[in-house]
Amino acid sequence: MSTFKISGGTILEGEITPQGAKNEALQIICATLLSRETIKISNIPDIRDVNKLIDLLSSLGVLVTRHGKGEYSFKADSIDLEYLKSDAFRNDGAALRGSIMILGPLLARFGHVCMPKPGGDKIGRRRLDTHFIGFRKLGADFNYDFNTNFYTLEAKELKGTYLHLEEASVTGTANIIMAAVLAKGKTTIYNAACEPYIQQLCLLLNNMGAKIAGIGSNLLYIDGVKELHKATHRILPDMIEIGSFIGMAAMTGSQLKIKNVRYDMLGIIPDSFRKLGIELQHIDDDIFIPAQKNYQIASFIDGSIMTFSDAIWPGLTPDLLSVFLVVATQAKGSVLIHQKMFESRLFFVDKLIDMGAQIILCDPHRATVIGMNHQIKLRGTTMQSPDIRAGMALLIAAMSAEGTSIIHNIEQIDRGYEDIDSRLNKLGAKIERINY
Repeated sequence: MSTFKISGGTILEGEITPQGAKNEALQIICATLLSRETIKISNIPDIRDVNKLIDLLSSLGVLVTRHGKGEYSFKADSIDLEYLKSDAFRNDGAALRGSIMILGPLLARFGHVCMPKPGGDKIGRRRLDTHFIGFRKLGADFNYDFNTNFYTLEAKELKGTYLHLEEASVTGTANIIMAAVLAKGKTTIYNAACEPYIQQLCLLLNNMGAKIAGIGSNLLYIDGVKELHKATHRILPDMIEIGSFIGMAAMTGSQLKIKNVRYDMLGIIPDSFRKLGIELQHIDDDIFIPAQKNYQIASFIDGSIMTFSDAIWPGLTPDLLSVFLVVATQAKGSVLIHQKMFESRLFFVDKLIDMGAQIILCDPHRATVIGMNHQIKLRGTTMQSPDIRAGMALLIAAMSAEGTSIIHNIEQIDRGYEDIDSRLNKLGAKIERINY
């Protein structure tokens, strides 16, 4: 167990480069299972969830070679399907939600796969129906054993079909795509997720020899091929970390440059922060945030209170709503945060209220924030990180607060943010990691 001890009220200054995108890395690493040949991937973040998935693939028989920081090659030419029946896999697979995405590739290549119900953040109900409905429509037989919590899929041959997804699930779309690229015939996926992570996955698969059209839209056409080949791929900068750094600069009144952000893939994230009153400049492929004493929340054209709500891409990603909420506590004005997708993700606001924030939790999905315009500072306190994104939001709050804060259970933060304490300390933060 580890804890962060944060001395708040320090000003940050300097440059920081975002890590590789966690959510993309989980998909791309699973996609290496689709080929017997070597797949080289760069900009892989060194974080707990990704490292656990790499270890899982190694246990499956994938030859994993590390070439340097963030650079790996994967060769899945000797898969041990017996590992899927082991107690070790039961523990490894259940501990990581991203492990669900090994199903599509293994089903497509070997016609059989099983795994335990995966874990992940406790942020509300996270259905897996989209994955399994898609596999069944491609021709797989599905079984779930309620006693053992094990999923099993079998298919003599996957066949292309028309799929209209009832939910634009990112991991569901990724899993179905990976199964469909080796299916016989043509697959059409309507209401597909089209996040940059999905676009990147499709680009990699096409480089491996797949035939996917419609990339970037919610309507994908996939012509199945017999096999996939070697390829190289570079993972995007993590848009969630970029958004976290923007909010952090505003909350602490700091000047900060975020380097190499792939601005063209950030969607409405920069403009959403501008609606909070945060000034940011796009220079080359960097984002520069000048020091601001105040930032004022905009209102809608009719004068009504600004609302930030999550939505499927190209809407605002739900992973950043926790950051928007905490940044709003020191803005001038009020805002409604509407977390539509997950019913437990706003429950961390009681920690912010303990710190002096003015927040009304309307229900599990909505919170109204009355900004204090930096006139009343947050107070340091002791708290616990409930999940990855709330953990980062609490860290931002602690860095801006007066006094000392303690955050327990920082393993949750480590799951999604690489070496975050030392990277921020180089900018002037005062974060001490205490290991027990």
